[in-house]
Amino acid sequence: VQLVESGGGPVDSGGSLRLSCMISDVRADNYAITWFRQDPGQGREAISTITNADISYYANSMKDRFTISRDAAKTTVNLGMETLKPEDTAVYYCEIRFHGPYGLDWYKWTKYDYWGQGTQVTVSS
Repeated sequence: VQLVESGGGPVDSGGSLRLSCMISDVRADNYAITWFRQDPGQGREAISTITNADISYYANSMKDRFTISRDAAKTTVNLGMETLKPEDTAVYYCEIRFHGPYGLDWYKWTKYDYWGQGTQVTVSS
């Protein structure tokens, strides 16, 4: 399994970014992809998840500014981020899990099987 995040970088407060998670070497038909983020010294914070059935869930604090989506080929999961704030600065990871039910505890990063190397997002004030 390979997950490769991209699209991070520096952005001004109020700006937007679109992160991508390229998925490869996945042979299962049933899985979920979740975006997390992590500040140094902090725990991993869940943002949003999407299942292969295109069911999505969001953390309450994220749903107004973040949008998860996937391409038709299901090889890429995107995270659109709007009205970015300095507190959104973090390393953003996409993670995959193969065991459901996905809606119950999707926000627990310990439930995931693989993750990528992360992409840094830095929001300046």
